[in-house]
Amino acid sequence: MTDTIDAQEAAPVFTVPQERKIVTAVPGPKSQELHERRRAVVSDGVSSALPVYIERANGAILVDVDGNRFVDFGAGIGVTTIGHTEASVVAAAAGQLQDVIHTLFTITPYEEYVRVAELLAERTPGDWAKKSVLVNSGAEAVENGVKIARKFTGRRAVAVLDHAYHGRTNLTMAMNYKAHPYATGYGPFAGDVYHAPNSYPYRDGLSGEDAAARTIAYLEKVVGATDLACLVVEPIQGEGGFVVPADGFLPTLQAWCTEHGVVMIADEIQSGMARTGRWYASEHFGWEPDLVLSAKGIAGGLPLAAVTGRAEIMDASQPGGLGGTFGGNPVACAAAVAVFESIEANGLLAEAERIERTLTTGLERLRERYDVIGDIRGKGAMVAIELVQPGTRDTTKQPNPEAVSSLIAYAAQHGVLFLNAGTWGNVLRFLPSLAVGDELIDDALRVLDDGFAALG
Repeated sequence: MTDTIDAQEAAPVFTVPQERKIVTAVPGPKSQELHERRRAVVSDGVSSALPVYIERANGAILVDVDGNRFVDFGAGIGVTTIGHTEASVVAAAAGQLQDVIHTLFTITPYEEYVRVAELLAERTPGDWAKKSVLVNSGAEAVENGVKIARKFTGRRAVAVLDHAYHGRTNLTMAMNYKAHPYATGYGPFAGDVYHAPNSYPYRDGLSGEDAAARTIAYLEKVVGATDLACLVVEPIQGEGGFVVPADGFLPTLQAWCTEHGVVMIADEIQSGMARTGRWYASEHFGWEPDLVLSAKGIAGGLPLAAVTGRAEIMDASQPGGLGGTFGGNPVACAAAVAVFESIEANGLLAEAERIERTLTTGLERLRERYDVIGDIRGKGAMVAIELVQPGTRDTTKQPNPEAVSSLIAYAAQHGVLFLNAGTWGNVLRFLPSLAVGDELIDDALRVLDDGFAALG
C-alpha cells in the first residue's frame, strides 16, 4: 500500500458530463416503477427526499434510471465530499477487495486500519499524542465517544447544545434537539443527557464569550461540573441549520471543560474531512477538542467512522471494551487512505474555499433581491441560507419553512438537488462535493433565482 499518489494521476477525469439535463418528468417512468416496487418491500420509516432512483454518479452529478442528470448539492448529506466515484477511491477499494475483504481487526489486525489511525492523529486538531478507534457510522462514533469519556472521567452526565443533531440510535436520539421525526414514538430514551444553550449569532446576537457564559451557567446550575463526563458539540451544526458559532464561543467552553475535568468532544461527522476548507471545522475557531468524531466524508462513500483523541483518554477503556464486527473494515480503510491522499494531492482545502466564495457571492446577490433570505452563513462547501417571512429578517425573523420546501421542489424539477435543515425547517443548505465547478454552482444559483421568482 502506497502512502502518496502522483498529483497528475489524482486529477479528476469525469465519466459523466458535469452538467444538468432533464429528459423526462421528475420522477420519470422508470423511477416511478421502481418506487412501486420499493413500497411493497421497504419500510415506510425509510423515506426519501426525492423518489428518483440513481443509476450512476460521478463528480458532482447524479444520473437517474431515466437518464436525467442532477447537480448534487447534498453529496449523500456530506459523504461524497471529494466527488462521486472519485477515481483514486474506486481504485483503492477495488484493489483491497482482491486482497482482504474482511478479517476483523480485533482478531487478526491489518495495516489499513493502522494507517487510517495514523492519518487521523496527524490531521485532527491538537499537538499531542492521539489514538483512534474505528467504527461504522456517525451515530456509532458519538456513542463510543460518550462511552470513552464516561470511562475516563468516571462520571455519568452528557451535555449537548440546542439545535444539535447526533444520530438515530437510542443514546443519540436523546442527544438530538429536535424530536420529530427522529425520536417520535421510539422511547424511552437514555437518561443523563442535558441540553444547554448554544451560540446562534443570527438569532441571539451574543458575542462568543457571552454565549459561552450562558452555556456554562446552565451546565453549572443544572448539571454540575463534577457530574459531567462530556460536552458534545458540532463546531458547525448540521441538521440544526449550519449554525456557525460566534468567535470565542468554543475555546471558552474548552477552557471551562479543561478546568473542570470535562471531556469536550467535537462532532465533526458532517463538518470534517476538508468540508469547510480545513481538515476539521474546529480549526476555524481556534478550538482543539479532547476528542474528535469523524464519519461521512472519511471514506468517500464507504461506511467508516472514528473516534480520535488524547491518548490518555482513549486508553482509559479496557482491552475488548471498544470495537465491533465491521468497524475499520479493510476495504473502507483503504478508501479512507485514498481520501486523505486525494485531499492533499488535489489541493481540496483550497477548492472548498473557492466554493464558499462562489456560493456566498451569488447568494448575496439573491439576498439583495429577495427579502425572505434572512441569513447567509457557513464555511467552505458547507453554506446555508435561513429563510424568514417577508419583512421580518431584521425584526422578528419569523421562520419560513414553506419557502424552503417550495424551492427544493422547484429545483428538483429543474435538475438541482438541495437539502433542507434547521430546527424549524427553514434553512436551505448547500453541501456539494469539492468537485463541483463554478459553472455548475452558477447554473444552480440561476435555477434557485427562478425558484425565488416563482414564489411570488
